[in-house]
Amino acid sequence: MTDYFHLNAAPDTVRAISSLGLAHLGGGGFEVMVRSWLCLRGKLTPGALHRSALDYVAAPRQAALLEKLLPVLRPEETQVFKRGRNANPHSHPRGATRREYQVATGLEALFGWLYLRGETGRLNELFEMMMEGED
Repeated sequence: MTDYFHLNAAPDTVRAISSLGLAHLGGGGFEVMVRSWLCLRGKLTPGALHRSALDYVAAPRQAALLEKLLPVLRPEETQVFKRGRNANPHSHPRGATRREYQVATGLEALFGWLYLRGETGRLNELFEMMMEGED
C-alpha cells in the first residue's frame, strides 16, 4: 500500500511529471501547510481562517514570499523552480500579474517536487523561512 503522506518516489518517476503537474501537487501541499500554520497560531475564527488561507495561497502573496527563499535554494531546487516558473499555463487569475502567477507556479512546482521526493524536512525548512515575520 502506498503511503501518500510520506512519499519517496523514484527520481525517474518525479522527472516524468510535468512542471504544471508538480505545481498542482505542490499547491495543495502548500495550502495544507498554510492552513496548519494558521490553525496552530490559534488566533482566527473559521471565516478569518478561510480568508487568511486564501490570501497566503494567492499568487501575489506566494510570489512575494518566494523572494525570501531565492538566496537559499540549492542548485537543483533553483532548476525545478525555474522549470515551473517557465511553464506555459494558458491563463492566469485576474488578481495576479502574469509574472506573479509564473513565480507562484514555480514555487508550487518546487514544493510538489520536494514532497514527491520525500524531502519533508526541507519543505518545512523552506516554509518556515517564508513565514518568518508573518502575522
